[in-house]
Amino acid sequence: MKTEYKKLEQTWRWYGPNDPVSLQDVKQAGATGIVTALHHIPHGEIWPVNDILERKSIIEAAGLTWSVVESVPVHEAIKTRAANADEYIEKYKKSLQNLSQCGIKTVCYNFMPVLDWTRTQLDLEMTDGSKALYFNWIDLAIFDLYILKRDEAELDYSESILNRAKDKFATLNQQELKDLQINVLMGIPNEKEIELETLRNSITEYKKLGFDGLRENLVYFLSSIADVCETEGIKMTIHPDDPPYPILGLPRIASTIDDFSYIFEKVDKPFNGVCFCTGSLGAGVDNNVLEIFNVVKEQVYFAHLRNVTKDNDGSFYEADHLGGDVNMYEIMKALSEENALREKTIPFRPDHGHQMLDDLAKQTNPGYSAIGRLRGLAELRGLEVGVTGNY
Repeated sequence: MKTEYKKLEQTWRWYGPNDPVSLQDVKQAGATGIVTALHHIPHGEIWPVNDILERKSIIEAAGLTWSVVESVPVHEAIKTRAANADEYIEKYKKSLQNLSQCGIKTVCYNFMPVLDWTRTQLDLEMTDGSKALYFNWIDLAIFDLYILKRDEAELDYSESILNRAKDKFATLNQQELKDLQINVLMGIPNEKEIELETLRNSITEYKKLGFDGLRENLVYFLSSIADVCETEGIKMTIHPDDPPYPILGLPRIASTIDDFSYIFEKVDKPFNGVCFCTGSLGAGVDNNVLEIFNVVKEQVYFAHLRNVTKDNDGSFYEADHLGGDVNMYEIMKALSEENALREKTIPFRPDHGHQMLDDLAKQTNPGYSAIGRLRGLAELRGLEVGVTGNY
């Protein structure tokens, strides 16, 4: 029987009115959906209906749709299950209710301790002169050993990485070390960066909590919001850890096929889903991205499509969307086949993009310049047509 394909929803991450990329730019790129968040609301506080409606009206006035919230941040008190965790969970539930009241039902979030996505360089020059995001283990070790000065950090690195980090550190000046610190601690655009002392204190706390403790706290969080999600029709999509392995002594619990099997076994409810990020998962040396997709595909309610090229030591840079180590053809084929079975279309966005062409001379959010993502979306759009034959 011939598969009846329908198109995936093409979306675009937009950081709000202060984003250097305008909604008109998004329309010209060909996306129809917007992925955004209220970054001006402090983590853990309730998102007011009026603020949600204001953002929604701006998007709709441009002829676009607010398709996915990315993200409603999970407060650190919830992740560590501090004494006031339930207070923050109640606020989170209220934000979900308010979003639902405004017609927004798909929410992306992560459960990464302290730091969001982590890179050591934001402007790795490619052979064509464009610039990419880069995660290098040597540079992370330099940050860990000589800037953060974490206790027993040397135990987390091989002798080879320790020696190479020591040699490279000896060549760096103060500005280069400051730039490295900024890169590693950089958070989401328009949100406050993490302070070194805050990171040190959190590392101590998460060391006591450990991998199993963080896992259990995720299950507690999801179980606590389940009733609201089911009543309101909210789909929660957890973003994989980025990168998908422990860094700086912080545990990771959404990185591997075993992690996702655990998450969906422990909270086996339709609202509990995944934001399938091919770049984050593709950075895992032992991860088979297509295999992971086939395990979680029924829980995929949102997708980030980007690519990475890994070095032998696990360092990686963000490659062209159709280049790199992830077989994007196979992923698009599997995603399109799953989408054909759905009543509601799966949204995807071109995740990150190289800084290139005119954007090289502009101030842009790292990974979120216009032209690199426009290229990525165009390539992914063409790949989808090639896979499905659906023009």
